[in-house]
Amino acid sequence: MTKPDSKRSSVALVTGKPANAAEEQVNNGSSDPSVSSSPHHALTPATPTKHKSAKQVSRDNLSRRNTESEVFDDGTNTFFWRAHTVTVLFILTCVLVYVTLLEETPQDTTYNTKRGIVASILVFLCFGVTQAKDGPFTRPHPAYWRFWLCVSVVYELFLIFVLFQTVRDGRQFMKYIDPKLGVALPERDYGGNCLIYDPGNTTDPWHNIWDKMDGFVPAHFLGWYIKTLVIRDWWMCMIISVMFEFLEYSLEHQLPNFSECWWDHWIMDVLVCNGLGIYAGMKTLGWLSMKPYQWQGLWNIPTYKGKIKRMAFQFTPYSWVKFEWKPASNLRRWLAVLGIIFMFLLAELNTFYLKFVLWMPPEHYLVLLRLVFFVNVGGVAMREIYDFMDDPKFYRKLGQQAWLVAAITVTEFLIVVKYDPRTIMLPIPFFVTQCWFLGIVLILSWTLWRFFIRDITLRYKDARRRKQEVTGDCGRPHGNGGTATPSGRSKLNGISESLRHRKS
Repeated sequence: MTKPDSKRSSVALVTGKPANAAEEQVNNGSSDPSVSSSPHHALTPATPTKHKSAKQVSRDNLSRRNTESEVFDDGTNTFFWRAHTVTVLFILTCVLVYVTLLEETPQDTTYNTKRGIVASILVFLCFGVTQAKDGPFTRPHPAYWRFWLCVSVVYELFLIFVLFQTVRDGRQFMKYIDPKLGVALPERDYGGNCLIYDPGNTTDPWHNIWDKMDGFVPAHFLGWYIKTLVIRDWWMCMIISVMFEFLEYSLEHQLPNFSECWWDHWIMDVLVCNGLGIYAGMKTLGWLSMKPYQWQGLWNIPTYKGKIKRMAFQFTPYSWVKFEWKPASNLRRWLAVLGIIFMFLLAELNTFYLKFVLWMPPEHYLVLLRLVFFVNVGGVAMREIYDFMDDPKFYRKLGQQAWLVAAITVTEFLIVVKYDPRTIMLPIPFFVTQCWFLGIVLILSWTLWRFFIRDITLRYKDARRRKQEVTGDCGRPHGNGGTATPSGRSKLNGISESLRHRKS
């Protein structure tokens, strides 16, 4: 959407330029290095020598928010950035008039019901794309992220509807989406023969490895590449990756799909697929953090190569913010990071349990659409969570997309609990319970030591040191009447220091 020219002054706060210079350096495109390569065009300000005060930090966060959320128009892409609310309303009205007056309604109740539900969803999406509140992302277009916000609302409403049905009606309702659904499917067991090299099979002794090399291998790699771009932290990604393998070990008595060979868990999943995906994601994050964010209008670029490059960069971030989670800095951030890890693991488990209780095969397109949905909404939700943690004074409430993602994850888990409580309540093996109990005790012990016992100890030591310093100062001998009389040399030094201070 087009923003007024008065808001362009926020760019000058970040770039250090006056407003007219910010207008000359157009904010809608990535300038080619041959066009603009001077270092003062960078959006990142110079690092100050002194520590920033609280007001300076909040002012920097406000400037960062403005440069990432506001979309500036230089006059060349006005049609592209405009919301087109009247145009969308006119087209929607024309479609409804056509359906009402010119189209004959079919005499099929099931078909009309489906079409009515789809039409209602489309009307809601049209309203949301044009009228909903913008999120933290603006590329490739703010309407793109408003669309996924509205899809989140529709998906949450669908989950609520399924949650309020009986188990039989909920599973049979899936037939309205795809007639092939609603039939119980056997789960595939990836365990069994775990020999990497099977000498008993003379035809193909490596058949166990080839059996595991299905379409889920590149899906694992691509999924963890995108998760790394969402989380933007190597340690958190590795912890989630390893923890999910422990969850598969712990829950393989509930879902046969979790039963895998040891080398499938730790070599193919953690090291190869997840590890390479995390490595590629971190390399991409490094490139995005070093990339110069200098934007220029498409029609202001003289060369065709520059125009094509500018169109490609439309799908890159408008500006870059490095996530510094710092979980051990305070108790609030530590609990928030634990909550993020927990929600990630719960969303991963919901993928397997939902298709199990709703009788959907792993290769069904609904499973793939759910993953595509979380890919698009996960990045926005994680950014809103980070902003809420990093500057709670400016971001006083949790973002709308983060709120919806949390509600969707919890609702999916409640559907699993309602539709198959017998599987969920299967007793966990005793040694697995011991391992999880030990892990929880270690986390709680470290939390108590780091944020309570350690702080109390440090405060006690600091108070004791100050008390000793005060006692030492009181015990020192003083001159006449306890008042120290400065010597002649100290007087001269003091006079010279005062003169030097006045001259400076």
